[in-house]
This record gives sequence, C-alpha cells and structure tokens, in this order.
Amino acid sequence: MPWLRLDPVTAKRLQRFRQIRRGWWSFLILSTAIVLSLFAPLLAESRALIVSCQGRWYFPTFQHLPMATFGQAPPAGWNAAGLETEYLRLQREWQAGRVLHARERAAAQAAGADAAALAAVDARHPHRDDWVLMPPIPWDPYQNDFWSNEVLFEIQRALDAGEPARAEFIARRDRLHELADAIHGGRLAALLADPQKSPTGTLVGLARSGAMPSIAHLGQVPPVAPDADRGHWLGTDAQGRDVASRLLYGFRISIFFALFLVLTGQLVGTAVGSLQGYLGGRFDMVSQRLIEVLLSIPFLYVVIVLAALFQPSFWMLLAIMALFQWIGITFFMRTEMYREKTREYCLAARSYGASHLRIVFRHLLPNCLTPLVTFTPFAVVGAIFALTGLDFLGYGLPAPTPSWGELIDQALQVENRRKLWLILSPFTALTVTLVLVVFIGESVREAFDPKRHARYE
Repeated sequence: MPWLRLDPVTAKRLQRFRQIRRGWWSFLILSTAIVLSLFAPLLAESRALIVSCQGRWYFPTFQHLPMATFGQAPPAGWNAAGLETEYLRLQREWQAGRVLHARERAAAQAAGADAAALAAVDARHPHRDDWVLMPPIPWDPYQNDFWSNEVLFEIQRALDAGEPARAEFIARRDRLHELADAIHGGRLAALLADPQKSPTGTLVGLARSGAMPSIAHLGQVPPVAPDADRGHWLGTDAQGRDVASRLLYGFRISIFFALFLVLTGQLVGTAVGSLQGYLGGRFDMVSQRLIEVLLSIPFLYVVIVLAALFQPSFWMLLAIMALFQWIGITFFMRTEMYREKTREYCLAARSYGASHLRIVFRHLLPNCLTPLVTFTPFAVVGAIFALTGLDFLGYGLPAPTPSWGELIDQALQVENRRKLWLILSPFTALTVTLVLVVFIGESVREAFDPKRHARYE
C-alpha cells in the first residue's frame, strides 16, 4: 500500500508472524470475534431486524414500535400504546395464525365453501402473509424469560375461561403441538380427569406426571437448559436471561476494557520508563521512589473502598486500574533506554544537536520496542482476568451489566452446580479467549525475536 510503508525489518517480522500458524489463525479468529461483537445488537437482541406487515417494511432495530402498531395484545393490566412490541411472540403468533388459516381454509374447501366463505376465513387471519426476521439470538442480555414457568398457567387460564380456541392458539404459538392437538381434538379433558395422568387435574399436574412428554420440561424456574426452539442456544441463567447473549455482550465489554486499559497503560508506562532511562539522575531517582509508593498500595483494597463510596462504572474501573497498569512496563523500558542511550547512533544524534524528545522518541524508542511488543498481549490477558475477577467478587461492573465474572459466580452457586450449560459456557468462553491471546503473544514474541529462536514449537 502506498500510504503504509514498512521498513524491511518490520516487513520481515510481519511475514514471520504470518508463517506461525497458531498465532496467525488465533489473530484472525480473535479479530473476527471482536468485529462481530461490534454488531452485537444485530446478532443478539429482542428487537426484530425486519418486520413485514400488510405490505410495509419496518426496521425495529432503529425505531421504537408500540404493540398497537401490529395489533398485538398487551399483558393484562397494561396499555399497549406504551409497550414496545414483543417481536419473538409476534413472530410465533403470525406463524401459528398461518397454521390455523391453512387448516380452516382446507376444511372449508373440503366442505365445498364458496368464495365468500373462503374470503371470510382469510379475513379472520389478516397477518397470514406477514413475517418477522429475528436475530440469531432473539434475546437481549437484560431480558428475563420465564416462559417455561408461565405458559402452562396462561393456557390453563384460557381453558378455565371456556376459550379452548384461545388455549389452542397459545399452544400453537409456543410450538406445543402435542398439547394443541389434544385441545383441538377434545382429548385434553379426559387426560386432566385421569388422576394417574394429572393428579391435580391441571396442566401443571399433567406436565409433572410425564403423561405428555412434550410438556414434561415445563413448569420449571430458571436457570433453564438450552432450548433451540426458544432461541436459548446456551440456556438461561438464574434470572432467566439468555446466556449466549450475555456471553457475547460480556466479551465485547471485557475485550474493549482490556484493550483500552492496556493501550493507556502501555503508552504512559513507555513514556515514563523511556524518560527515566534517558534522563537518569535525579528525575530517575524521584520517579522510581514514586513508583515504589504506588506499588505498595493494594489495588484490590482501593477498588473495594471506592466501590463502597461510588457505584462502579466502566470508565471508573478503567481509570482506577489505569493508575496501576502503567507501572510494570516502565522497568523494562527504563532498562532498554539505559542500554541504548550509550550506543553510537545516540551520541551521533546528540552531536547533530537533536532535541531530547527527538532522540528519545525518534531514535531510541524504535530500538526498544521488543519488551513492549512482547508483554502487551499478556497484559491484555491480565486485564481480562482482572475485570472478570472483580465482577466475580462483586466489585466490578454494576448489575445487570453482562459480565463473565457474574456468570461464573452464578455457576459456582450450590444450587447451580448441576447446571452444566451455566458452568461450561463462561469458563469455555474465558478459556478460549485467553488461549487465543496467549497464542498471539507467543507468536509475536517469536516473530520479533532478533535471534529467530523460539521455545514454543
């Protein structure tokens, strides 16, 4: 590229990095994950991507559409004008409507109905040709889903109110086809009247007895196991929130927190360490004593005290950790600068009258980047670990912010230790991310090694 010119040494190092496959592929995978996380609202969100209704297209991702827009009924006691459309339920309602419309129209045609009767069937299902396109994960990270514990009660209320058609529609909407067929065929009353199949005479009793296997998993409280039909690819947590959605948003928060923190810390640490090594003398001595004072301050205690006084936020935690993050790299840059400033090219630059800043940042620093390049990926690992640890201890980002540490805390609760999806999901995500970063760090170290020697094969 004409606008990006690399010196031959740097180009050769980058070429060497590409030849190290584990590091190169890890870089591509992690970069792809970071880019995808930027589009998280299009991948994991309760709002639909596109809604086609009565010939018009809507894009709910970019606008608020109340329930009245599509004629959706609100929960009891709520005003539809003020509530946003529940798009997953809307999608299921229109799909169920198409099934019922096809059945009614087939029955009418079999009975020899005329055009007017068929038109009346079509009029009862005005949304038969409408559709909703949902994201791959149709849940945002803050949304609670208690469907498995509520749907049987919703159907039971419709049955008790003498509305079997409404009860069948709800069952069709939520894809409980065996239950819907039992309601439509009139077999449900016999099942509920049998004490062996439903001891309580209700749908909950029928589910708990196992007499209808397709609804035996209902009536449970979160966390709920993975359910592809509901879009919970990795199940839900203890509050009924989608684990996959919280992992995706948690990854975005963790990786960008780590990148911002490491970028800030490495820039400040490099500048301070370079000036220490180059200037030396009194500046070096005074700054070293100040660094030693900062090192003696327990970082965790500082976070605990500030968390007790203020509600932690992303930027607040970033600022607190940045106060300590820059210290580590100063020792390496100081040592490198002490060594390089005695070289002939530095003495030549001084003899030509170059300023101190030019000598440090133009001549010396490019020859002192090996420790910076080597330690930066591992600093990212440490930053991700630090944020995850603080969230796990309860001193990190405030609830209900998506967080890997908070998911790990839930997984380690006594009542959740048999919920394998809740245990494996955050640990796997954390492990894979850290392994990818470590592989990148190892490969960068190997590529920038002037001896072209590596311990990792």
